[in-house]
Amino acid sequence: MNINIRPSQIRNFFCYFLSSAWQFLLLRIMLSACLIFLSSCQGQIQNNDKVIHLTLWQSINPPANRDVFQKLVDRFNHTHADIQVESIYAEGLPKVLTAVVGNAPPDILSFSPQSTGQFVELGAIRPLEDWLEKLPLKSEIIPNLLEESRLDGHIWSVPLYTSNIGIFYRPKLFQAAGITETPKTWEELRLVAKKLTIDRNGDHRPEQYGMLLPLGKGEWTVFSWFPFLLSAGGEVVTNNRPNLTNQGAISALKFWQDLMKDGSATLSAPERGYEEDAFLSGRVAMQITGPWTYIMKSNVDYDVFPIPASVGRATVTGTGILYVMKTTPAREQAALKFLEYVLSEEFQKEWSIGTGFLPINIKAAQSKDFQQFISQKPVLKVFMEQVFLAHPRPIIAGYSRLSDSLGHAIEATLLGESAEKALKKAQEHLETIWE
Repeated sequence: MNINIRPSQIRNFFCYFLSSAWQFLLLRIMLSACLIFLSSCQGQIQNNDKVIHLTLWQSINPPANRDVFQKLVDRFNHTHADIQVESIYAEGLPKVLTAVVGNAPPDILSFSPQSTGQFVELGAIRPLEDWLEKLPLKSEIIPNLLEESRLDGHIWSVPLYTSNIGIFYRPKLFQAAGITETPKTWEELRLVAKKLTIDRNGDHRPEQYGMLLPLGKGEWTVFSWFPFLLSAGGEVVTNNRPNLTNQGAISALKFWQDLMKDGSATLSAPERGYEEDAFLSGRVAMQITGPWTYIMKSNVDYDVFPIPASVGRATVTGTGILYVMKTTPAREQAALKFLEYVLSEEFQKEWSIGTGFLPINIKAAQSKDFQQFISQKPVLKVFMEQVFLAHPRPIIAGYSRLSDSLGHAIEATLLGESAEKALKKAQEHLETIWE
């Protein structure tokens, strides 16, 4: 058989062969490079597996305070190569509950203590007492602040910051009324409020009232009333059940009603008891609030005095706390390291100076830097002194229902119903729905 092969065919064959060989060689080079790259990536992934990334949900306000918090989180991340915390602004209980039910909670949650009972019922948070008992830093935490973390024999959170309630007043209005000393007892407060109530034109509608009381059924009203409840030796929970008709609760509510009957207190707009316009304009001389108030950023004259005493001195805590959510043992242990950092003197000192909240660490409170800071803001000294007298609101699972019923009773009393009747009605309502 004769095969005729033209020179051009031989040339094309060798060109194709050489081209295919180069392509094959190039392919081998590319595959080798990919293997080297993947091997390198795998090494990086293995290294990154040693870093635990935690999510922290918080609803810190105003934004300037969030900036302070973020700076401190960044410092933790910089000094802990094996743990990285991402702080995420996430506001509202429904969002948290949805995440818990959907088995996608954050690792750490900054929230209000009054949700503790609900989270415990859901099995969403882990108890902290075993870890806390072994922590050397525990002795530096202001002891009574841990009361707000205790429920059913366990500690469920640690404090991030604290504050409490006092009574802000206008010194020039006190001076004009001839008042030289701030009141120390309920009776003195009542007399001072009368002196500060002025009807200049005789129309029985004072242009200036002694005190503003919050009208409404919401938590601000309950929160504002709680220092008087505590000062009267009262309570609203006994053995994890509502108890609104004890003598201390009745006395505290009667006292607010007495201020109204005297005509020396005026009510806020409904559910707006935290607003400060009446105080800033001089329409009221005293207002119940805390160191977070915008009054401290105003140009008016102001000062503050502790909650006057009935049975004893007391106030209520306004504390922000941190939970460790149930996730995995490794993630929970990493979260505890962040909590230890939050409790430290270093964190608490910088956080408090940056935000105006009070430190929960005793060494931070005693530090030269913080003492210098509060020397420039003397009103903070009053709140700092009250920290050791402060007590929390309940953290039982049904607190929201309790607060709602109590809010209705306070509002009804301020509008004229007897304290005994309003509290009895609230107690009966709670007993029908408690279980």
